[in-house]
Amino acid sequence: MTRTAKRLREFYDALLERFGPQHWWPADSPFEVVVGAVLTQNTSWKNVEKAVARLAAAGALSPHAIDALPIEALAEIIRPAGYYNIKARRLQGLVRWMIADYGGDLERMKSAHPATLREQLLAVKGIGPETADAILLYALGVPRFVVDAYTFRVAARHGLLLPPADYDELQSLFEGNLAPDAAMFNEFHALLVAVGKEHCRKQARCEGCPLERFSHDPQADA
Repeated sequence: MTRTAKRLREFYDALLERFGPQHWWPADSPFEVVVGAVLTQNTSWKNVEKAVARLAAAGALSPHAIDALPIEALAEIIRPAGYYNIKARRLQGLVRWMIADYGGDLERMKSAHPATLREQLLAVKGIGPETADAILLYALGVPRFVVDAYTFRVAARHGLLLPPADYDELQSLFEGNLAPDAAMFNEFHALLVAVGKEHCRKQARCEGCPLERFSHDPQADA
């Protein structure tokens, strides 16, 4: 086991001991995860839940139903998620790709090669690496590590990767040092979000952090 692999495992164990299982992703179906991955950009999950509930109430929580909606109507339904005009176009573009290539069937999507599927997702306008990987991991069970701002912050402050590092570099650090386990990747990402919200904010709150005992960047408070 490499030093980095050992450290990542120590981080995971420490976070799990403090915060416990996070039970992510908070959705009732894989398609809700897909929708949520698009709507959660630049907003809180609480607002996403409101938008998803409005989609369900309108009978529009399926690929074909979203495809059939006029874009203005879709935007109005998802208004609570913010940036609703942009997100409506992104969401409709995503479901139209799902329908064109996979009949709107998530089970058919699971049968595709993960690398091919990721390339296809990234080709959809407005779908970036974090959103694509969230769909792969949380909706389809593909072991891709989701990287977000909290992941960057924890990794930089604890010397796992020196900035500037890009998304692919940080993802490779996790995937290259951990077994390809979708359930573990799911939990680890959720735990990094938990510690990020409570301690590893823009202004670090290291006191009491479960990762405080590990060596970290002396510029953590910068």
